[in-house]
Amino acid sequence: MIEVHDVTKHFGKVHALAGASFTARDGQVTALLGPNGAGKTTLLRMLVGLLRRDSGTIAVDGVDPGADPLTVRRNIGFLTDQFGLYERLTTREYLRYFGQLNRMERRAIEQRIDEVTALLALEDILDRRAKGFSQGQRIKVALARTLLHRPRNLLLDEPSRGLDVMSTRALRRALAALRADGCCVIMATHVMQEVTNSCDDVIVIANGVTVAQGTPQSLCERTGIASLEDAFVKLVGTDEGISA
Repeated sequence: MIEVHDVTKHFGKVHALAGASFTARDGQVTALLGPNGAGKTTLLRMLVGLLRRDSGTIAVDGVDPGADPLTVRRNIGFLTDQFGLYERLTTREYLRYFGQLNRMERRAIEQRIDEVTALLALEDILDRRAKGFSQGQRIKVALARTLLHRPRNLLLDEPSRGLDVMSTRALRRALAALRADGCCVIMATHVMQEVTNSCDDVIVIANGVTVAQGTPQSLCERTGIASLEDAFVKLVGTDEGISA
């Protein structure tokens, strides 16, 4: 479980976060919604200990990432907008390398590579070098790396960008498997269709503040609007940065 209470972060005169609060529970996929510049990526980086907050509290399974980032990172997977693929390595070699970085045993690495390959439909690129991969293929390999060490908490920053239909279906299968396994997943996205299809709970932030949290249905009921996209626009007061 991930708990955030009244977190603030300033970059000079810019207030990236001005009092964000929410709880993301185990066994759920939680969407993190907000217009561009709302503070979503800043918040995700704080959860993994890459940025220090100015005030407030954060706990990932009871551990403060600001005080003990290494413990948090052993139990968290973070898919960022920078994939960091090594173009001379095949997908299999790349996953083996990150398995070793996570101090996994050789047999466990090979078994887990087989599992994430099946989950994300990587068979056709498993033994291909990453140079020349499409955007969708690069995202799937990065997601496989994120899942490799079986983290109990997942932070996904726009995981569906650039995915074709089949890759999107693979992502949905992965999210369903993570939910069934009891993982806590936070997915920052602008794609309302993915929120509707994959997410149990929704956190809405605007101007660095949490303005709402609840199921997609409850947010629609709260605003009196049937469409989640239109409900989101009403909650944040802008239609910037959303897509169907």
